Amino acid sequence: MKEKLEQIQQVALSAIQSASDLKVLEDLRVQYLGKKGELTAVLRGMKDLTAEERPVVGQMANEVREALETALSDKKVALESEAVNQKLKEEVIDITMPGKKMNKGHMHPLHKTLEALENIFMGMGYEIVDGREVETAYYNFDALNLREEHPARDEQDTFYFTNNLVLRTATSPVQVHTMEEQALPIRMIAPGRVYRSDESDATHSPVFHQIEGLVIDENITFGDLKGVLAEFAKKFFGDKVQVKFRPHYFPFTEPSAEVDVSCVMCGGKGCNVCKGSGWIEILGCGMVHPKVLEMAGIDSTKYQGFAFGMGVERLTMLKYDINDLRLFYENDVRFLSQF
Repeated sequence: MKEKLEQIQQVALSAIQSASDLKVLEDLRVQYLGKKGELTAVLRGMKDLTAEERPVVGQMANEVREALETALSDKKVALESEAVNQKLKEEVIDITMPGKKMNKGHMHPLHKTLEALENIFMGMGYEIVDGREVETAYYNFDALNLREEHPARDEQDTFYFTNNLVLRTATSPVQVHTMEEQALPIRMIAPGRVYRSDESDATHSPVFHQIEGLVIDENITFGDLKGVLAEFAKKFFGDKVQVKFRPHYFPFTEPSAEVDVSCVMCGGKGCNVCKGSGWIEILGCGMVHPKVLEMAGIDSTKYQGFAFGMGVERLTMLKYDINDLRLFYENDVRFLSQF
């Protein structure tokens, strides 16, 4: 048995030194030291030895095991180090080569406009209020004094889930929720996506962005509304811009108006953009209808308010002289990188 142990040690050490990779080394470990390995098999035969032979053979077997384990460990370290060095050679970095340019992203033009609008109104003391995009017909229509026969309630203008559930057509429902839930006075803006059943073309999209504003307090007049919107126009378009109010009709405001600004392209002289008039429409507004206040639980004899709404896409197109709304959504980097 001594000769067998010496033979195992000699052969095993030679094989370990010759191992070419970690897999071969692991196979050798299993072959000699595993549960069914050659050294283990020899040790199981010790039961056939005499009492005098067992201690001697046992000591020799332990020495052989220790020698093999040490050789395996040393060889494993050597092979791992060799593998690391080889990998470093293969992955060498040439520091003389020019670096790869990292293209930096930036804000979408619509988001730039939206952020500018929010900053303007926050500077005037308004808070930003968010709301859900799926609304009930009551908050989207009834609470805004839009009766059953109003064209906006037709399926060709509005996306319906059910008879009572729609994709909001404006951010106006956020104003209604705010009037119902928030203590007076109110001074807020509601930006967000809205949806209408329109064909996509140069000036229309089924998905677009609005920002609407609402003020409710005592002794609010149309003069307050004009002052706020005139200040907004000058901050957004520049100090030289002129503002004009034209009478209009909206079911949720009375009196109502549409707001024009002097053409930002020609300065009011007349051009193709303003169709020679010198003016461009930018938003709609008016004093909140007493019926809308009452439906929200507000005493219209004590409180008054004004509301306004504008399209973010339209303002962005005017500010940057863009002639096709679809460009905002086509993800053409050549277009977007200009802003």
